[in-house]
Amino acid sequence: MLPHNQRKLSEWVDFLTTAEIPVLKQTARNLVLLQQDEQHLNARSFAHVVKNDPLMTVKLLRYMQQHKHRTQQHDVMEVEQIILMLGLESTLKKIPAKPLIEEVLGRGNMNALVYLLKTTHRANLASTYAFDWAVRLHDLHFAEIRLAALLHDIAEMLMWCFSPAEMLKIKQLQKQNKSLRSTIAQEKVLGFSLYQLQLELAIKWKLPELLITLMDDNNSNLQRVRNVVLAVNLARHAANGWNDAALPDDYEDIAKLLHMQPSDVMTIVGASKQPEAAHSH
Repeated sequence: MLPHNQRKLSEWVDFLTTAEIPVLKQTARNLVLLQQDEQHLNARSFAHVVKNDPLMTVKLLRYMQQHKHRTQQHDVMEVEQIILMLGLESTLKKIPAKPLIEEVLGRGNMNALVYLLKTTHRANLASTYAFDWAVRLHDLHFAEIRLAALLHDIAEMLMWCFSPAEMLKIKQLQKQNKSLRSTIAQEKVLGFSLYQLQLELAIKWKLPELLITLMDDNNSNLQRVRNVVLAVNLARHAANGWNDAALPDDYEDIAKLLHMQPSDVMTIVGASKQPEAAHSH
């Protein structure tokens, strides 16, 4: 039986639909600096800060989807466009860069904070890779692909914010048993997988159709989705160091996607610049 303090999937979805999503301290700091510098404050400079923070980005997107006009035919998936549609003043007022992650987590959760920051950093890397490859493939949906990679693991980030003890338990299980699949560990502790949560949130928040498609690994037969999945995988594996055992397969898969050699892939993602760490083991 699940301990009674565990919320069911549906309860988490409801909670995360209304919860104030926290943001990175850096984001809040940079936005304060921008607001003090009126010459440089515009939708573009504001978007530039927001785009580096998956949590602030999804906060903006969630707000936009919840306040969409009936007349609005198209989904807007560019941060800058969202800010232009809502108006800069209104965005600053209605979607403030607070609370900070640190405030939500409180002092006793340093470990969770470290994991969360690693996850946001990984998301940023993935979004950079995905964007770069989309441009190389002349895919006109490069902005959406970038966004999908940035938000691919948003459920994980939200749970680090709001359920740190459970998330640390999941990590612990995986440390004890290296072969344990993350979804199994998640289901054991939470009663559902983060992937399930992510999908439910996307539907509940009425996220744009294309974004939901791009974030769904089950669609990896589509080139765009494969781009996102491979970018997310590469960022995840590279986070363990450039000698991670999974990386050679990543390079092969990315090479197929981009029609180039694995060695060229290593060059464009910055792996070949790394010192030959593999020999030191």
